[in-house]
Amino acid sequence: MNIFRTKVTEHSAVRGELKRCLSAFDLTLLGIGAIIGAGIFVLTGIAAATKAGPAIVMSYTIAGIACSFAALSYAELSSSIGGSGSAYGYAYAGLGEIIAWIIGWDLILEYGIGACAVAIGWSGYVNDAFLSLGIMIPKQLLMSPAEGGIVNLPAMLIILLISGVLTLGVKQSARFNMLIVFIKLAAISIFVATALMDVKPQYWKPFMPFGFTGVVEGAALVFFAFIGFDAVSTAAEEANNPQKDLSIGIVGSLAICTLIYIVVSGLLTGIVSYTTLNTQSPVADAMLSLGHHVIADIVAFGAIAGLTSVMLIFIYGLTRVLYSMSKDGLLPIGFSKTHPKTQTPVKVILFSGLIMSLISGLFSMKEVAELVNIGTLAAFVIVCISVIFLRYTKPNLPRPFKTPFCPWVPLLGVLSCGYLMFSLPWVTWLRFLIWMAIGLVVYFSYSYSHSKLTDKISI
Repeated sequence: MNIFRTKVTEHSAVRGELKRCLSAFDLTLLGIGAIIGAGIFVLTGIAAATKAGPAIVMSYTIAGIACSFAALSYAELSSSIGGSGSAYGYAYAGLGEIIAWIIGWDLILEYGIGACAVAIGWSGYVNDAFLSLGIMIPKQLLMSPAEGGIVNLPAMLIILLISGVLTLGVKQSARFNMLIVFIKLAAISIFVATALMDVKPQYWKPFMPFGFTGVVEGAALVFFAFIGFDAVSTAAEEANNPQKDLSIGIVGSLAICTLIYIVVSGLLTGIVSYTTLNTQSPVADAMLSLGHHVIADIVAFGAIAGLTSVMLIFIYGLTRVLYSMSKDGLLPIGFSKTHPKTQTPVKVILFSGLIMSLISGLFSMKEVAELVNIGTLAAFVIVCISVIFLRYTKPNLPRPFKTPFCPWVPLLGVLSCGYLMFSLPWVTWLRFLIWMAIGLVVYFSYSYSHSKLTDKISI
């Protein structure tokens, strides 16, 4: 019990270093900003056309339920343990330092590479917007060297711009995210209102053209449209009332986004044939095919806003994980220094922004996106295991929010996320294991000897 209490006390002693200013409403919008992006504007069409057909609504329902297991586990740990390190901090308290390091290294991969992948996608949408205005960006400035270009300049610039916004302070960043979230929700609302007038029930037949197997495969694909809600838990040290507000933000944002996904996917497959949706921008293309050119432009603008907010939250989550690991001594102490005026870790934000900007500009979407999925699922699995472990080892730990039907709900989270992990290609596993091996080298060569815990937590 002493060792566990040492870790929790250590986090509590330094919580004042970040500014507490985020409400439950802010945190819910933070989650919506992270979740609604490429999933609703791209994956919906791909999954419907190639996997599920009109039954894509069932795929989103299944994926949302599977994701809720992890979300409920996150909510319990965020309310009882807190800290800005998300799954890293929970693993530290529940499973020990070495497991915490592994998951922290994993989260760096998830948030950092995920933001780069979204930036590259954002570049493509922005180029389309410029083309519609008659402005042509040279192809050499839109593609990585591997694709025949020089650099993806728009992707680099948006990463640097968002990093600059984050240095201004978390409240300012939250307001920026709120504006973007309202823009993309407005675009989605306009699409829904327009699509309701054009629904043709015959497009929903056959409802399940690929069978139930296709529905499940579609769920595995769109599952990744939900990643991002875990970034809410990285705001624990900046939440006004973390024990209450984090749970609301995590569960609330996931529930809202699941409902939006189901409604949009149902309407999309009801206004055009699902066979036409395998495009880069299916929602906007569907509006164009129906002659709604202005609505298509609004949807495209909403997509750009959606991807922007996803990048904002991913970069925010990455810097808070690095900040938390630095506080514990596992990374250089400079990463945990905050600016006296903005009370944000400016150095780590700028350092991360520069590295991600270079990756976004010099590598292709395929090269940076392959590792994101497995990293996210690994984090979800460890969080669910931590809930079960702490229920038995620390039964008296205060839990303002409790995962219902424990240990069954966290166990279902382990099984569902684990199944999806093992369904990924072996090449993805190989790259993931190489990244983990590099992390272990860093841990044993630097982090172990610099850890601020005098007594290592046993595993």
